[in-house]
Amino acid sequence: MPAKDTYHDAVKNALIKEGWKITADPYPIKYEEVKLFADLAGEKTLSAMKGEQYIVIEVKSFNSPSPMREFETALGQYLIYQTFLSITHTDYTVYLAISHRIYEKFFTQIAIQLILKKYQVSLLIFDVNKEEIIQWIN
Repeated sequence: MPAKDTYHDAVKNALIKEGWKITADPYPIKYEEVKLFADLAGEKTLSAMKGEQYIVIEVKSFNSPSPMREFETALGQYLIYQTFLSITHTDYTVYLAISHRIYEKFFTQIAIQLILKKYQVSLLIFDVNKEEIIQWIN
């Protein structure tokens, strides 16, 4: 079982506050001979007409001295999860959960925005202290 990220519980609590039902903690992703674990999976009923929404969340703290190195790793994980789920669970959306602090400090840089746009990375931005979701970016 993988180790939980520093902000794992803060993200989980923020999702629950917004009405999400946590369906897996961690969430196993299996494709052929490969088995990986994303941090969380959840579902939420949007309305009777729109049905359910399903998400898989990978939480990253970016606490190391090199945010770029952590970003490289996080992007790789994100793309692998997204690729496998696009085949096995087409109705799931993968999100990279990051704190508002790291979003403002690192993710707003032009070079990082270029990468996020090119690879269509969905972000969940949260407040660590309040354990609240600030923004969903698709």
